[in-house]
Amino acid sequence: MGLPFIGESIQFLRTGQKGHPEKFIYDRMAKFSPQVFKTSLLGEPAAVFCGAAGNKFLFSNENKLVHAWWPSSVDKIFPSSQQTSSKEAAKNLRKLLPGFLKPEALQRYIGIMDMIAQRHFDSDWDNKLEVTVFPLAKMYTFWLACRLFVSIEDPEHVAKFAEPFNALASAIISIPIDLPGTSFNRGIKAANLIRRELRAIIKQRKIDLAEKKASPSQDILSHMLLTADENGQFMNEMDIADKILGLLVGGHDTASAAITFIVKYLAELPDIYNEVLKEQMEIAKSKASGELLNWEDIQKMKYSWNVACEVMRLAPPLQGAFREAITDFMYAGFSIPKGWKLYWSTISTHRNPECFPEPEKFNPSRFEGNGPAPYTYVPFGGGPRMCPGKEYARLEILVFMHNAVKRFTWEKMIPDEKIIVNPLPIPEKGLPVRLHPHEC
Repeated sequence: MGLPFIGESIQFLRTGQKGHPEKFIYDRMAKFSPQVFKTSLLGEPAAVFCGAAGNKFLFSNENKLVHAWWPSSVDKIFPSSQQTSSKEAAKNLRKLLPGFLKPEALQRYIGIMDMIAQRHFDSDWDNKLEVTVFPLAKMYTFWLACRLFVSIEDPEHVAKFAEPFNALASAIISIPIDLPGTSFNRGIKAANLIRRELRAIIKQRKIDLAEKKASPSQDILSHMLLTADENGQFMNEMDIADKILGLLVGGHDTASAAITFIVKYLAELPDIYNEVLKEQMEIAKSKASGELLNWEDIQKMKYSWNVACEVMRLAPPLQGAFREAITDFMYAGFSIPKGWKLYWSTISTHRNPECFPEPEKFNPSRFEGNGPAPYTYVPFGGGPRMCPGKEYARLEILVFMHNAVKRFTWEKMIPDEKIIVNPLPIPEKGLPVRLHPHEC
């Protein structure tokens, strides 16, 4: 269980920072049990569930034996959630989101995504010899989230939001010590700053909706303001600000990590790059001059999406997530006490040869046909708590890939750049690449 209070949190975080997040899990699976082992993480006694059977057990017992749990840092950063508890707030948000994030609702935003991607490449990639991919990927996904969630398009307004967001994201999974200078303290200050901005936007939107200057379907903010829960209650401004804050964090960091690794693997694997290019150029050639991408185009990007899935298998943006036992139960011959925290990890299956033969080999064909066995491939979680933004992430990733390969090939400037996990996987120097525009 490690040290008092701290437990094994430092080893857990440090193996990721050293670039080997799988080491913490695999060492203990080998030493104790390949199915489940106990430890102490973020100040809580925890059982780590491993393998496809562990994933299946946790995902299929949602709200029966287990429910979602976040570290106390999350409730402190999103304090208004405490009125109903973050669990209730998250449940309410999940009921509200599918209306906005289901494929048929997102179809109307593909053109907007393409337009923002084109602007992003025009301003930040074109006419550059070298770029650093991770900060640019964050800028792209953040710009998209700002436009589709709250209709902010002005680059200066987006830039004003971006800096505090980075502080906030790194504070969410940190040791919750609120002292000046700590990552956690910076995160709380950043959250308060963004919340003030969001409340001003919400107040203005209410006026604009009343005066018919804003459309009910223009973004997620309008959707939240105009959608009542089953009791006919509408969310208050503070709760909406918190929900949008959570969505902006969730919708921007994970996708930007995935995009960065797609660029990395396409640089390393020219054969894979050429196949993606071929698929995307066929789509580009079918478009009239100035015509934006649409739903039919996205459906043709099958190989590109298989490549993205294989990237997320090898470098999952989400390393895992926590649950809490809501009753005592038995699993794999061990008793799990009520109140214990339970952790599932993408690593325990994604790089496991039992789940994926030759797990270190990059092979997009794993995702053809029916794809991997159930509960082995879990970058978006699974069961009732599968990430509601999965389809949104698919669209923003494919739109990015289309615009990137259509314009450039690229090569890595640091051939063996180290990967660190803190808490998302990122290349240590942000993945600097040298760009080679296609000859027209």
